[in-house]
Amino acid sequence: QVQLVESGGGLVQPGGSLRLSCAASGFTFSGYAMSWHRQAPGKERELVARITSADGSTNYADSVKGRFTISRDNAKNTVYLQMNSLKPEDTAVYYCYAQRRVLTWETHYWGQGTQVTVSS
Repeated sequence: QVQLVESGGGLVQPGGSLRLSCAASGFTFSGYAMSWHRQAPGKERELVARITSADGSTNYADSVKGRFTISRDNAKNTVYLQMNSLKPEDTAVYYCYAQRRVLTWETHYWGQGTQVTVSS
């Protein structure tokens, strides 16, 4: 049974930090690109950060560059999102996403989400 379980969300003041974790099980974690997405009320879900399976290269949304860092620990089947200098506009539900593509074959999984609220 595939599971992606996010944790680490909560309420934080502007300028503060949070570290999200996503623990994966039920599939070969090391073979999947992992990413974090977020969805704020009334807005579409957007990609925040992604890390590849092959070489661990990363990419970020412009809105979080320099503030957020994605990383993965294949030994622990876990992906992290370190969020610093948080702003009220970072408030959203954050989702973990796993994807694997081989030629024309693709599969993906979503976590259930964790709420991040940035407010004073």
